[in-house]
Amino acid sequence: MNDTAQRRTVRSFVRRAGRMTRAQTRALEELWPHHGIHWEPAPLDLDALFGRRAPRVLEIGFGTGTALVQQALDHPERDLLGIEVHEPGVGHCLLEIERLGLTNVRLACHDAIAVLRDRLPAGSLHGVQLFFPDPWPKKRHHKRRIVQPGFIGLVARVLEPGGFLHMATDWPPYAEHMQAVLAAQQLLLPDPDARPERARTRFEARGERLGHPIWDGIWRRAG
Repeated sequence: MNDTAQRRTVRSFVRRAGRMTRAQTRALEELWPHHGIHWEPAPLDLDALFGRRAPRVLEIGFGTGTALVQQALDHPERDLLGIEVHEPGVGHCLLEIERLGLTNVRLACHDAIAVLRDRLPAGSLHGVQLFFPDPWPKKRHHKRRIVQPGFIGLVARVLEPGGFLHMATDWPPYAEHMQAVLAAQQLLLPDPDARPERARTRFEARGERLGHPIWDGIWRRAG
């Protein structure tokens, strides 16, 4: 799980080791070799990784893995990829994977931009999910928001035709930013008839306690 130097100078995240429980530490030591994706700047063979061919959905910033694990349970016909840089969250998710006996989940602990750019083949994903990313609310930090034109280009590259991008946030200015970035390109088109499907996350619950409105948006890969 050792990270490598990044070519990107502006990151949308701050890597935090956090306080690890004994169980989470064990999970990272014992379960990561079975469910984790070792970093190297080369395209993944997803059929070999999962041992089958199936629709694949990527969740970026899965937190503790609530939505990711629930989707793996609800959709055994799908393979789920998750990216998270907070190691206690990765450990927690690994423990849930073990507890539930899931075989259709693989995790990466790395910069999502690098994974999209270097590890995922073009047209390899059925969907990409970005739920409650850091809104970086201060204006001077807006450049750190992950939703930027370059990010959308990378997402479009890895999606199959008709594949979806599903984003959610509890920060209205960030929702407006997301919509503006998507409106300025033609690779992903809005799908107003789509019904958002996802588990309720810890970040969503916190936003609701603070009285924040919850916003979901879904776009699909053109062509």
